[in-house]
Amino acid sequence: MMAAIAGLGATVGALGRYEMTRWVQARRGNRWPLATLLINWLGSLLLGLLTGWQLNHVTLVLLGTGMLGGFTTYSTFSHEVVMLADQRRYGAMAGYLALSVLGGLLLAAAGLWLGWLLR
Repeated sequence: MMAAIAGLGATVGALGRYEMTRWVQARRGNRWPLATLLINWLGSLLLGLLTGWQLNHVTLVLLGTGMLGGFTTYSTFSHEVVMLADQRRYGAMAGYLALSVLGGLLLAAAGLWLGWLLR
């Protein structure tokens, strides 16, 4: 049962990621991986919020494991870092790597704090 709940959330999250990627790339292009950065930042913030809010287990599986697991993407992030290195765009690669990791951690902490406030 829980696998089905996670799968339902993952489906919604993956569709959201696809649409957000298309939306961002239509407006900003895809020379630099802005869409993945924004998606992973938003996912970090929201997962921190859900964690701090301490919702029930089923809701966390649906929204955290499922939806945000399907929405965020470590594999695409990793691929984009490697592609920037392959293109010898080392400054862009370093900036993307730093913004992704540091921004994700800071936003997760901010979300956790906000969740504690809402609890």
